[in-house]
Amino acid sequence: MMRPLRLRLTLLYCLVSVMSSAVLLVIMWGLTRTMTPPVPPIPALPPAAPTAGLDAGLALPATAPSVDDTGTAVQPFIALAIMAVISLLLGWLIAGRVLRPVLTMTEHLRRISERNVHERLALPGRPNELKDLADTVDGLLGRLESALDAHQRFVANAAHEMRTPLTVERLLLEEPLIDPDADVAVFRANFERLLEISDQRGRLLESLLALASSEQGGITDELVDLAGLAELALRERAPEADQRGLRIETSLRPARISGDPVLLGRLLVNLCDNALHHNVPGGTVEVSVHHRPGWAVLTVANTGEVIPGDQIDRLFEPFQRLRRTADGPHHGLGLAIVRAITRAHDATLTARPRPGGGLVIEVVFPREQSLSSALR
Repeated sequence: MMRPLRLRLTLLYCLVSVMSSAVLLVIMWGLTRTMTPPVPPIPALPPAAPTAGLDAGLALPATAPSVDDTGTAVQPFIALAIMAVISLLLGWLIAGRVLRPVLTMTEHLRRISERNVHERLALPGRPNELKDLADTVDGLLGRLESALDAHQRFVANAAHEMRTPLTVERLLLEEPLIDPDADVAVFRANFERLLEISDQRGRLLESLLALASSEQGGITDELVDLAGLAELALRERAPEADQRGLRIETSLRPARISGDPVLLGRLLVNLCDNALHHNVPGGTVEVSVHHRPGWAVLTVANTGEVIPGDQIDRLFEPFQRLRRTADGPHHGLGLAIVRAITRAHDATLTARPRPGGGLVIEVVFPREQSLSSALR
């Protein structure tokens, strides 16, 4: 099968070679004309007297015979045609040699699927443009493998989280049917428990939708007051904080950033809920918004149990909790949604253990875009 790219490269190599040869012939012809010395004129001879005894029919030629230059003029064109044929053959071989790594990578990539995405091109040789391309593709395959693994874990965890309430619902429905002594009070208690489980499943689906919308991008771009969102989230959760005996400390400075107000509001809600729910009686929740040159910094810190440093990254994965409970109201999606919203807004998320127990989460948002938007 003819390779179009190889054919084009072959023709390009041949064209460059033929043009170079033609230019070289022109230069050599010009130099020959310039460097050839002029022929001096032949002096005229005086007329000689006729010699007696010579045959009157014999006579000397008036001029020397001219040299036929036709063969000399055709020879460069013959050499140029031979050079063109040689250039075609050499160009075809060189193009094949140059494209061989590309063809190897193409065949290898065709064999890679979701079942063997762990394979890599691993192109050998010294660093060059093709090796850089192969290394870039290997990096892309590595990120794709990580994304597929995360997706599979997410689907498995989501299926587990959805299957647990379904199992409990079935038991609650079967219990009064199996028990012949079940009365209205038993049915009412079971129905109340079913409503609670239904509410939990609804919150789970809402969290999954928020996580999906954050990761797929396409967010709106508006000027949002980060301090105002934090104040609203804390105001709505003040009764729960009083009920738990928690003290809320705030330091909120107005900070307008560019982003999606709905997703940013969800980020503040999840951070505040995490600080409230994973706390200790009589503990504190500290929320601050302050500025750095070109940045707006949101910090949420809370007291609580001691968190090992090697477990912090795991808390930001979907369905990951420090201590799992089978029927708890939390599904381990809060901090995963926070991370997804942070990435969608090109912000930086860091978390570290708090001395004595608890967690400190810091989100740094860029402010340059919001300032330029405000000027317009």
